[in-house]
Amino acid sequence: MEKRAVITGLGPVTPVGSGKEAYWKSLISGRSGAKKIDFEDCDMDQYGSRIACPVDDFLLTDFIDETRDMKHLGRTSQFALAGTKLALDDAGFELRTIERGKGQISYAIKNINPGMIGVILGVGGENMDLCEKYHKIFLEQHGPKKVSPFALPHIIVSSVAANVCNKFTIQGKSLSVSTACSSSTHAIIEAYMAILMGSETVIITGGADACITPYVFGGFDAMGAMSHRNEKPEEASRPFDKDRDGFVLGEGAGIIILEELQHALVRGARIYCEIKGFGATADAYHIIAPASDPQVQARAISAALETARVHSEEIDYVNAHGTSTPLNDVTETCAIKKALGDHAYRIPISSTKSMIGHLIGGAGGAEVIATSLMIDRGKIHATINLETPGDGCDLNYVPNKPTEKSIRKAIKISSAFGGYNAALVLERWDI
Repeated sequence: MEKRAVITGLGPVTPVGSGKEAYWKSLISGRSGAKKIDFEDCDMDQYGSRIACPVDDFLLTDFIDETRDMKHLGRTSQFALAGTKLALDDAGFELRTIERGKGQISYAIKNINPGMIGVILGVGGENMDLCEKYHKIFLEQHGPKKVSPFALPHIIVSSVAANVCNKFTIQGKSLSVSTACSSSTHAIIEAYMAILMGSETVIITGGADACITPYVFGGFDAMGAMSHRNEKPEEASRPFDKDRDGFVLGEGAGIIILEELQHALVRGARIYCEIKGFGATADAYHIIAPASDPQVQARAISAALETARVHSEEIDYVNAHGTSTPLNDVTETCAIKKALGDHAYRIPISSTKSMIGHLIGGAGGAEVIATSLMIDRGKIHATINLETPGDGCDLNYVPNKPTEKSIRKAIKISSAFGGYNAALVLERWDI
């Protein structure tokens, strides 16, 4: 029997709410998570952009039991752990607590072999808060003697998936995927293929990132990639609008439970939607800018349709990458039109980033969650702050107000520095 992969659990940790209901309420109401930020011990006058979408008042202990090892975790790993717990709970998995001594507590998922569960997570950066913290200590203390031996193992990209495996006793395939802003969409593609190959029955996937740090924020600022609409932060992320001037950096996690269909049906799981196909390409053009010819990005969308065995006319909705940068929004619009033809003018398209900002490695996961909820609930969230469409942005981006629409098939698009492109086709599940 051909295996199929379905989404059964949603774990968003976002600037506009954690948990699917809080997240959904904010998306449908058009709430922006953008605000002015300050970095401790930094001269903010050095930054042209001073706005971001942080996850305020986040405490990992609101999601899992406090343990001694938490003090070593970076913020990206913490977001991933919180999102995983939310997603497992939402999927209906029961956990049992394991005491490991010396104040260490882990969990195990009941009634499933830990070797048949995997973790494949997207991380665009790494635990950058730890990286910057320990680099500062290294410089100020003139060497490594004051640097924690736990620093390096918790900074690196692979630590994010490893920490999830360790905390939830998962012994199947484990890896972190890093393709900048498309990381979690590529991670979901890898998870989808693993399910279809039969190597795992359940995979925790999606992604996380915490890039609102002085160095990373400063790097994006130096590129001129972020919005300078500092006096009105909530209006700064405005995908496809003629006055857009850059993206707004966000943080958080979008974790989903991807499950083999028969396994989900046997345990009576709630199924949000099915992943039907994917496409992935590389521009081979520039390390930052998208290719001037959107043909390669369009090919990722077309490949997703082809592997899903879906015609472009069957697509009811597109969740755009929609960064609010001058280059991306025009290029993406052209790619959608190349891939979908005249049908592109007849379907709604919206950008989740207009509200949550750009979660970098967590973006695709958070946006797949948004798309899954829209499929499940028959309502499309708006692209907020879209007052006048920019030149070359001539599609229906659902400006400012949500719309009711039954969605059977949807496309999620991601792009990234380095010329990465990825697309997923999601379909409503009907028993």
